[in-house]
Order: sequence, then C-alpha cells, then structure tokens
Amino acid sequence: MRRRSGGNPVTVVGVSSPPTEVLDLFAVPHVVEPLPGGSGSSVRAGDLVLSPGRDETTASWLNPVLARLAVRLDESPTRRPRDLRIAMPVPARDGAWVVAGWGASRYEPGTTGCDDLDVTLAAGRLLHAELASVVGRRPAALDARTDRAAVAERVAFGEAGELSGPVAGRLAPLLDDTPLGPDQLVHADLAGNVLLDAAGAPVVLDVVPAWRPTVWAEAVAVLDTVLRAGAPASALQRWTTARERQAMLRAVLFRALAADVHDRDLYAPVLDVVAPSGG
Repeated sequence: MRRRSGGNPVTVVGVSSPPTEVLDLFAVPHVVEPLPGGSGSSVRAGDLVLSPGRDETTASWLNPVLARLAVRLDESPTRRPRDLRIAMPVPARDGAWVVAGWGASRYEPGTTGCDDLDVTLAAGRLLHAELASVVGRRPAALDARTDRAAVAERVAFGEAGELSGPVAGRLAPLLDDTPLGPDQLVHADLAGNVLLDAAGAPVVLDVVPAWRPTVWAEAVAVLDTVLRAGAPASALQRWTTARERQAMLRAVLFRALAADVHDRDLYAPVLDVVAPSGG
C-alpha cells in the first residue's frame, strides 16, 4: 500500500529530515543527526539510518533479499573479522520498507568511508557472487522501473531510445557486440557506498539494483571514482581494450544519460583514455 507523506519534518541545519510520521513508524527518536557521504541526505535516528528517495516497489522485493543475506553473512559459522557485510535494511513497525519515500537500514557504528578503489571493487565482487547465489533470475520488478537511471541504463545497452548528445556522438561509433558476460543482479552504484567497520570488513550499503554483467558494474564504480573522488587516470588503463573497454563505454553513456549532463569536458579524463579521438 502506498503511503502518503504526512507530518511535519524535524529540521536539522542544512539537511532535510524525515517527517514525524516516518520517525514514528520506524520507532526512532525525533532527534536526528546528518551523516556524511553519499548524497549527504541520510540521517541517523537512534540505531537506524534513514534515507530519502526510496522506491517502494523496488524495496519490496530487494530489501528482503538483502536482509536475509546480511543475516547469513553476519552469522556464518566460518565468518572471519574482515569478511563482507551488508548494511541491513529494516522495515517499519507496520512491515513497510518505505514510508513517505524514506527507507531505513541498520546504523553501523565505528565505520569509515572506503576511499580505496581496489577494496571497493573487491567488495563488489564478493557482493555480486553472493547475489548470484540467491537471485537466479531477473526480478520482474526491474522492468517496471521508469526512473531516469533505469531508462539511461536501457539506452546505454541499446534496449530503448536513441543515443544523442556530444558524449554519445563520440562513443556510439565505438560500441560493438563484444560479450560482457552473463547478466545478474549487480550494485550499479558501488563507489561511495562501501564502508569499513572497526575490524576492516567492507560494509556495502544502498544497493542500486540492475540486471547487468558484473564487469559493467565495476566499470561504473571506476568511472565514478575517477570523476568524483579524484582517482588517477591510471585506474582506467585496464579499461582500454576488448570487453573492459566496451563495459566502460556503456558506463560513461549510462552516467551521462542518467545525469542528463552531456558536456564532453566533464568526461574528458575518461574519454581521453578509453576513447581517444581517432581511436
């Protein structure tokens, strides 16, 4: 059942905070604390992290999968201190995963942001292996998504619409049918969504689902790290030939289309390496 937004928001300087309805249904205090990282819109309330902009339809199938997987990883009898963890989604008191656009996950005290690209990619590989073991077929709900990111993903893979704009104009002639590997459930926004806990274990949060090859999800993470986090252009060298290059080309198209930003200068650090003029 879709919930209407209601209640007055609790204000925190510089942050849009959840309405009181959200805080009440997630059974957390009305005192919230803004959290760094990500889009800067998440807040801590008690032992939960509350984040806006959550899609109810996606959360209804994805969150139970992630919650069960998080428990399995945490309670594995063979678990080692630095093994993968997942920030566990938490439902509201009435069982809803999303209330007025806000979702919740377990707060992970003592965690710090991971700024090591290799660690982020390694965490992504572990996550994708786990997801492949529990989700064996494409979730039908993915086809119902019409948000900008979902549409951009389909266009980048030639499944919908037409490529347009200066970035697409430069990249479209370079696309080919090189196989990227089997499709599976992947995290399409890994960069910035991996934390390290006090023991050094990677904690993955805010899974953005897509049914694509894992190499594409890695390419998106590398692209984001180079463009947003100042990773050196040398991180792109692996992505200049064959399958990896095709994955990176589609990653660039995806981000340009999803953000509706087609300025070639913005993507110049990547384009000059993976799609040099005349190359």
